[in-house]
Amino acid sequence: MENIIRIAVQKSGRLSEDSLRLIKECGIKFYNGTGKLKSTSTNFPIEFLYLRDDDIPGYVADGVADLGIVGENELVEKDKDVDIQKKLGFSKCRLSLAIPKGEEYPGLSYFQSKSIATSYTKILGDYLNANNISAEIHEISGSVEIAPSIGLAEGICDIVSSGSTLMMNGLKEVEEIFKSEAVLISHKGLNAAKMAIVEKLLFRINAVQTGKSNKYVLLNAPNDSLDKIISLIPGMRSPTILPLAQDGWSSVHSVLNEDQFWENIEELRAAGAEGILVVPIEKMVL
Repeated sequence: MENIIRIAVQKSGRLSEDSLRLIKECGIKFYNGTGKLKSTSTNFPIEFLYLRDDDIPGYVADGVADLGIVGENELVEKDKDVDIQKKLGFSKCRLSLAIPKGEEYPGLSYFQSKSIATSYTKILGDYLNANNISAEIHEISGSVEIAPSIGLAEGICDIVSSGSTLMMNGLKEVEEIFKSEAVLISHKGLNAAKMAIVEKLLFRINAVQTGKSNKYVLLNAPNDSLDKIISLIPGMRSPTILPLAQDGWSSVHSVLNEDQFWENIEELRAAGAEGILVVPIEKMVL
């Protein structure tokens, strides 16, 4: 199928929800009912494969899927030869070392000659080698947090989001060794026709993500303060300024990063800005 691309996404869980939400925000329509392993978009040349997250790098490397959305942690751990097209900014987490909360932690030397349970043997092994720490690594596929309490290991290395799971199992986080987020990966051998579709998908993703990080700002300003206010909300090129019915006042419209707006809000008010509206942007094409 030359004129369609296949994308592998996690079949369930937070990464799956975030991935499919992004694709839907890109205007791509598809049906992913419970238990479905494949689906095809009705308005974009893309087919979806719903897989286990740790299988996705291999499917993309082998060319079974053209694209995949997967956590960086799984991508690095599987060590497959694929291209990273884009970091997606969601499903962020960290891979950390943890020990029983009653233990004193003097530093990374704590793990010298100790045993560590993990599902991420490659990432952990590379980290320990880079820091000249010799430790025994026990590979566990799940329920890593229980390892210290049953005497299997003296510490663990696992994915951490909030840290609540560690606390519930009597553990404390002591070292962050890897930061992860969702990434869009691609097979290295895509032909020109498929790459053209990938570029169209990336264009849509960029438009959605740029829109989310920016806001449309409208405000009323006295004309004698326009220069000051324009300097605070410069916009993509320059703000739009429209005269109000009331003499001496104008309506200023601009687009700017949300963080930049909050940094400047007090100065805008001090300059005389009134009736400030901040409106979300669904999509933004630069």
